[in-house]
Amino acid sequence: MTLIEFLVLLVVAGGCGAVGQAIVGRSRTGCLGSIALGFIGALVGHFIARELHLTDWAVVTIGGTRFPIVWSIAGSALFVAVLSFFHRGRA
Repeated sequence: MTLIEFLVLLVVAGGCGAVGQAIVGRSRTGCLGSIALGFIGALVGHFIARELHLTDWAVVTIGGTRFPIVWSIAGSALFVAVLSFFHRGRA
């Protein structure tokens, strides 16, 4: 994987993480937080999809690495919702 492919993968993960946060309605992280949420969402979403025997939708292949867009967004939204449930904001 080249540097350009890695940067494109980071941009795609950041976009997926930002969309996942927007779905839940919580956006307290910056750019790096969105990228991390995109990767965590891809792991969580792909795991859930595999366990439920669901097919991959909208998979982007970047430098030989497959990145599931739909499952990344769904997984990051689920991850942010769980974090929001356990984290109480200050009054």
